[in-house]
Amino acid sequence: MIIRPKAPSTLSMLFSRHGSIIPFIWGKVLFTVLIALAVSVTHGTLYHFKVTLTATPFSLIGLTLAIFLGFRNSVCYDRFWEGRKLWGELLIVSRNLARQTLTLTPDIGEEGARNRLYRICAFGHALRHHLRDSDPREDLQRLLPAGELEVVMAAANRPNLILERLGRHQASLARSHDLPPVLLASMDEQITRMSYVLGGCERIRQTPMPYAYLLLLHRTVHMYCFMLPFGLIDTVGYLTPLVVAIVSYTFFALDALGEQIENPFDTHPNDLPLKAISHAIEGNLKELLGEAVPPAPPPDEDGILL
Repeated sequence: MIIRPKAPSTLSMLFSRHGSIIPFIWGKVLFTVLIALAVSVTHGTLYHFKVTLTATPFSLIGLTLAIFLGFRNSVCYDRFWEGRKLWGELLIVSRNLARQTLTLTPDIGEEGARNRLYRICAFGHALRHHLRDSDPREDLQRLLPAGELEVVMAAANRPNLILERLGRHQASLARSHDLPPVLLASMDEQITRMSYVLGGCERIRQTPMPYAYLLLLHRTVHMYCFMLPFGLIDTVGYLTPLVVAIVSYTFFALDALGEQIENPFDTHPNDLPLKAISHAIEGNLKELLGEAVPPAPPPDEDGILL
């Protein structure tokens, strides 16, 4: 996620590369502008054949294309926002389960409380790595015992196995401390909500936008931008490359942004900062234990928080 500067000036918003989509689309825009330059020099003539196109079909196609791109980006942002709500719920549930462990089961002991809260922290890190197909060993080895770490690392669905361990510990806690059924049900409900978060994130990640729909939009955007100079040269003249640059930047940027936020759990600049959220969960729970809070991961040199 891009960390935006506070109260940016109009000038900085116009010319800043911080958080811009340009690094991902500049090649396409440049190629389109080069086509527009060639059309301007030849005045739309190819091998002594004048390509006669007016602005009317481009106006109709452009309006329709803008509507479909807007719809696609709305759907992708809905996936982005649902992912953010799921990770926000994980933060709340983790705090609730930690608070219930510390306040409602005081006989568990300091070591037992630490092991339980560390497993909750480990679930957040394991879920992040599960969604990003990365190796969680570095994060999990400081939170799980060595034997349990190897069992978790061998699992196909590591966050789900950590939830199973949390459930087993919950059942053992209920038997050894004779917890009232209502209290056991309340604490188990928090673990169940964590499982819903896992399932919701997997649903978003494993259900991409229909490929045929994305292919249609991608092809139409490229054909529209590549043919646009032929429809403008007779009316705009030598300003055709400038107009084409603005229009192609808009359409290529909308296409690229939709592609980035379609999977909000990836590591693109506009995706969710899962690393920051999982470290925030760990910091909150360690603070409840009275331990030193690890520093939050800072944004990188481009102001991007992973």
